[in-house]
Amino acid sequence: MTPSPFRFKTCQSLSSINAADWDALVGQDHPFLSYAFLNALEISGCVGARSGWHVLHLLCYDDQSRLVGAAPCYIKSHSQGEYVFDQGWAQAYERAGGAYYPKLQVAVPFTPATGPRLLAKDHDHTIKLALAQALKSVCLQMELSSVHVTFPVATDHQLLCEQGWLERHDEQFHWVNEGYQTYDDFLQSLQSRKRKLIRKERQSALDSGLVIRHLTGTDLTEDVWDAFFEFYMDTGARKWGRPYLNRDFYSSIGATMADKILLVFAYRDNKPIAGAINFIGGDTLYGRHWGAIEHHPFLHFEICYHQAIEFAIRHGLKKVEAGAQGEHKLARGYRPVTTKSAHFIADPELHAAVASYLQQERRHVEALHQELAQHTPFRKIQIETIETDHLET
Repeated sequence: MTPSPFRFKTCQSLSSINAADWDALVGQDHPFLSYAFLNALEISGCVGARSGWHVLHLLCYDDQSRLVGAAPCYIKSHSQGEYVFDQGWAQAYERAGGAYYPKLQVAVPFTPATGPRLLAKDHDHTIKLALAQALKSVCLQMELSSVHVTFPVATDHQLLCEQGWLERHDEQFHWVNEGYQTYDDFLQSLQSRKRKLIRKERQSALDSGLVIRHLTGTDLTEDVWDAFFEFYMDTGARKWGRPYLNRDFYSSIGATMADKILLVFAYRDNKPIAGAINFIGGDTLYGRHWGAIEHHPFLHFEICYHQAIEFAIRHGLKKVEAGAQGEHKLARGYRPVTTKSAHFIADPELHAAVASYLQQERRHVEALHQELAQHTPFRKIQIETIETDHLET
């Protein structure tokens, strides 16, 4: 698909790749891109088969047949589980007589967490450029409508945009560790009224005698996963209709990456009644799913947000990413952060229409960011620091 010195091919299963070779490209900082996580999605059937996520990873080899680059890729027959919404583009294109599906998605399925998408040995820029070109070649040769690289790190996003890919922005809410030594240090950075509300909220969450426990590593028994899956299914059924992940997936990651997983459980009379799953990265704690089989006021905030901040401070992590959406996170000390994606659209007319739409959308997202930043709970000097940080990034 591209000239030497690289040779490209696609594969329909990670099992055809050596795990150590894949992980050497990913590194240790990004658990969702690890062989263990992506392979668990495949062997459990969460992707592939009739899921609408058909595996087609892009692999790059050097002239000695060594794996030096890759991109996690899926051919999609719908736009579910991506957290970057393009259904409107699909409907418009199909009304005009085009076929938007299938498309190529470069992403971690069901996971709105920023990370590298152009995986290259030693972060080699030449390899990343070749991967970007190869993605376009796959799209054109397979007669797909488009390629969508969602939640890439800034360097990957910039490279793609410099190659003419369309730029899209959205907002999430992340907690940032400003060198806090204790949770109380963090509280002292907040306005007095907000600080008191959080303390009251945390006390209320546990007033009924609930006990919070952190589970990781060998704590993650099959009984623990049974309990968590019950929580996950309850939330999924109420919010999404059909949960994306199955019970086998959790057993798989429990067996292969337990030290990268943190479960926060609430117990009543030694019985788990609620819990949240987090993944531990190099400098970031990634919050994903939560659920409960009993309702207790403020327990969601305690398990998902306050406990995550405490864990991050205790372990010297720089950030907590708490997933997509959720303006209620602002009041708990999470900041608005702009996330990005890059899009290659093969049809010139659809490309032009989407480009025009994205110009307006980026202005809207920036205005929203500025508005949200005015509602953080930090004291004034802290707010000024946040605004400066945003300008510098």
